[in-house]
Amino acid sequence: MIIGIPRENKDNEYRVALPPNGVRELVRHHHQVLVESRAGEGSGFTDDEYVKAGATIIHQVEEVWARAEMILKVKEPQPQEYGFLRDDLVLFTYLHLAASEKLTHALLESGVIGLAYETVEDRNGHLPLLQPMSEVAGRMSTQIAAHYLERQEGGRGILMGGIPGVNPAHVVILGAGTVGTHAAQMALGLGARVTLLDVNMERLRYLDEVMGGRLMTLASNETNIAEAITTADAVIGAVLITGARAPRLVTRAMLPTMPRSSVIVDVAVDQGGCVETTRPTTHSDPTYFVDGVLHYGVANMPGAVPRTSSFGLANATLRYILRVADQGLHEALRSDPGLAKGLNVYHGTITHPAVAETFKLPLAHAEALV
Repeated sequence: MIIGIPRENKDNEYRVALPPNGVRELVRHHHQVLVESRAGEGSGFTDDEYVKAGATIIHQVEEVWARAEMILKVKEPQPQEYGFLRDDLVLFTYLHLAASEKLTHALLESGVIGLAYETVEDRNGHLPLLQPMSEVAGRMSTQIAAHYLERQEGGRGILMGGIPGVNPAHVVILGAGTVGTHAAQMALGLGARVTLLDVNMERLRYLDEVMGGRLMTLASNETNIAEAITTADAVIGAVLITGARAPRLVTRAMLPTMPRSSVIVDVAVDQGGCVETTRPTTHSDPTYFVDGVLHYGVANMPGAVPRTSSFGLANATLRYILRVADQGLHEALRSDPGLAKGLNVYHGTITHPAVAETFKLPLAHAEALV
């Protein structure tokens, strides 16, 4: 198979879909890999390293897309890439379609076959290709909250861990999945007071046990959320419903009850956000205020630590990429039901239930198509 790796062009996105060691594995399996010149530069990988791994360096992005049978990316196609989409192309990347109706229609109109990292499941129903970036984003969210709590950044002027005799920051985390768990670990490590909310009581019991009772756990409901954020110096949104738009747990009406200059870091922004007032921002313009509360809504947070993120992503994705390349798309999907759940669009049809429900579009069942 001919596999293309274009350079990412989202604002301040420095990750690359595969490092040279991943390319070497594809070449070892007798696949041809086309890498756009400087695609790995932001993650510290040179063109020469890709050449040594067996890739062919292409200087025109149009050629990468035109020659490839499968395109590997990190982030969803940007508007300037919509014209490269075509009906005989497999696109394997994070899509997060429920957050973008425009992108969804662009994929449908092109006829492209869209596999989304974030909806691929393993045998236990977990999301193995989302997990590494959730780990990065969860850990980063606490660092970001600590940074923006500084007064010169617009925050309350509070040190996350406090000092002896002075209270630490109160961090409220919505969601106890991978993002929320890693955010809580980092916040506790910095000495913050942490409140973690989730609808899954078994998960809360487990985390209360493994973290030695150092955090407060609450059942996630409107009353508990509204009460918890009244004393929150930082709120981290970490809610995920696979493939669907994130539920809005913090409403506009709740914001005035939060301390002035408190911080919201909504990691769920790439699925629409779990805070009503969240909107996507970029690394070059990351924050804005609503009702005196600082909002951070960067949708590609791990792009700020691209080397770590690119290695972490490839550790998870490579075996699935090899499966598609070695077996062909249809056989790979037939032999792995979890991979088949990554199919979001197929030749002009929606194949993921949550995406179809979000935009009230007809659903085609992947099993019948492949």
